[in-house]
Formats: sequence, structure tokens, C-alpha cells
Amino acid sequence: MLLIESSRGSGRALLQGIARYSHDHGPWSFYWEPGGLEKAWPRLKSLDLQGMILRDVGKLEEALEFGIPAVVVGHRKAEVAGLVNVVTDSETIGRLAAEHLLACGFRHFAYCGLKDSPLERATWSRLRGAGFTRRIEEAGYKSCSFTIPAFPKQSMRQERKAIARWLRLLPRPVGVMACNDDCGVQVMEACKLAGLAVPDVVGVVGADNDEAVCGLSDPPMSSVAINFERAGYEAAQALDQMMRKVRGVPARITVSPTHIVARRSTDVVAVEDLHLVKALRFIRDHTREPVLVSQVAAAAGLSRRALERRFRQRIGHSILHEIRRLRSELIAHLLIETHLTVGQIADAMGFADVQHFARYFRAAKQMTPLAYRKILGSPANGESLSQIGESFSQSGVVPASSRRVDSSV
Repeated sequence: MLLIESSRGSGRALLQGIARYSHDHGPWSFYWEPGGLEKAWPRLKSLDLQGMILRDVGKLEEALEFGIPAVVVGHRKAEVAGLVNVVTDSETIGRLAAEHLLACGFRHFAYCGLKDSPLERATWSRLRGAGFTRRIEEAGYKSCSFTIPAFPKQSMRQERKAIARWLRLLPRPVGVMACNDDCGVQVMEACKLAGLAVPDVVGVVGADNDEAVCGLSDPPMSSVAINFERAGYEAAQALDQMMRKVRGVPARITVSPTHIVARRSTDVVAVEDLHLVKALRFIRDHTREPVLVSQVAAAAGLSRRALERRFRQRIGHSILHEIRRLRSELIAHLLIETHLTVGQIADAMGFADVQHFARYFRAAKQMTPLAYRKILGSPANGESLSQIGESFSQSGVVPASSRRVDSSV
């Protein structure tokens, strides 16, 4: 039995991961009722259920009374003791969003989250905000916050007016993280009400990377990509182990963020120094190429020493660090989002050989490209060691086996 909402990309990705595991290790038979949980509930007790993966919905306690192996996908509640819990790494999600806005050159920052409501404890929103604020403070800046009700009584238009009033009070230009993509759309619509241009005055980044939501926003919204598909795969694996009475099933499955999907809502260099703007634009425009610091300085129209000093004063790190950061983020995106082999990615990024590529990426992410794909990538895009040659035989990394139900209750 699957009690997982499918109206958002996160839920659909969880279902894809579950289905992939079933295709690899099943087959399983899933119960699906398109009419929703309330319509399905009277029938559930008549089904021969052996296990379930469920969102922590209002009927959680009743569902657990079935007494069968269960995995709980956390959202509204704290972790449920005695069960396998799927939880997001909320603090890291916040930190990734902060690092993205810092790299855009913003000096002013804000976080928009959700309040607790009678139906939902938005602990995840607070944790994302805490991770965001902590990273901003580590960089020497301050961040302010605003919370909107998760299930507001007022109309959506009134809600947006409240956000718009808050946005008008913020120093500008400002980088804003929204706790999720739905909240991010609200922030961007509020910017229109407030007459604040996105991204020139307000840069907005959401979280969950629901491509439909981000693509329908105007302009398209940047977002933190979170690996819900792998979490679905691992949830199904844990359920399988429990149904087979295997010992040592993990009590927690962590849903990890993987990278920032940058779209037009943060396509800005929010610095007043025109030399820095030219330098940052040059680095961004040549991310797929092995750029030299001297080339960046020439594009900026400054000596290397003068530009280096401005980078450290204004951006907080060296020119070389920024080049490597952006290239490593693009490599991470290609590892997670494509089926290109490591060798093909290395070639596309201008590396002379796979060994150099692996050392470069490992210095940035503290793991090899293959390990990164194995741990954070989709279960379907893993590749074998033979696909990238013997150069990785010393890495000690063994790829995961790869692992869809368009249905949920």
C-alpha cells in the first residue's frame, strides 16, 4: 500500500524510486485509488496487505494499526519511534541555497518559511531556515526571516500582500530563500505586487526542484534539487527487508540535496563593482572550459593581484575557488541528472584524462565522481566500473545496482 501524494514532484519522485526497486527486485503489486485516501480508506482492511509506505497523514495512527511493516515519509510530524523514517536533510538544503545566493554576490539575505498550523508542524521549514541563516552568518552577513501560515485562513491574495509588505522593508538587492518551491512562487508573485524586479532587485531560490512549479513561475525559479527518487528506492528496499524479516534495517533514510538548479530567478551578479561583474560573468560563461585566473583578470580589465584582492574582500574567496566551485557544481549536475559516463563528462568539461578529472572533483566534493553518483544520483543512472575504464580500479567504489508506479493513494 502506498499512501504518498503525487501532486508534487517530490511525491512523484518517491514513487518512481519505489517502482524502480519493484522492477529490479519484485514484482510487487501496489494498491492505487485515484479518488484519494478518504475514498480508499473503507476498502483497505479488506486487502491482503503485506507492507506500506505512507506519508505521515492524519490517519497515520490508524494505518499503523494494520500491524504490518511500514516506512513513514516525514512531513507533518516528528519521526515515529520504532519505524523506518524518511527525513530530509533540511539544514544542508538551507546551506546550499545560502551558498548559491552568496555566489551571486548578494550582501543582503532573507528567508521565507512556514509557521506551524493545527494540521502541520513545519519543523522542516525551521531547519532549512536555520541552515540558511547559519551559512549566511559564517560568511559575515545577516539574514532576516518571515513566516507565512502553512494553511492560511486568509485568501492567497492577502497572503501575497503580507509578503509584499515584508519585501518592501528589506535592503536591496536581496537574496531570498523560500522554504520550498510553492513558497517560492508566492514570494515571486509578491515581488510583482511590490514592484520589485526578479532577479535584479530580489533573487529567489526555492527547494525541492519541482520542475512544473519552477517552470511555471515567472521568471523560472532556481531551486535546490533533492534526491527523492533515491529515497523512494531506499524506502522500498527497507520495506522489502522488513517483510523478509532481515535484521539491521536502518531506522532512518535521509533525503539528501544534490545541487542547485539555477534558473532565471537568480541569474544576476548582485555587485556594484563592474570589474567584479565582468569577472563573474566570464567565469559563468566559461564554466565548461578549463579557465585560467589570468584569463579572468584580463576579461575584468584588472591586474591579477587587484582582482584577487577584490574577490577576497567582496566575494569572500579567491578567483580560483570560484572557478572550481562553479565547475564542480556543473559536474555534480551532470552526474546526477544525466546518463553520461564519467569519461564523457570529463571530456565535455575539457579535462585531459579521467584521473585528473577525478582528482579535481574529489578535491571539491571529498569523494570520487563515481561515488558521488552512487550515493546521490538516481538509482537508474549508476554505471559500472568497466564503463569508465581501469583508472577507477583503485577508488574502492562499487556502483549501486540501478533501479516506476504512476499511482498512489
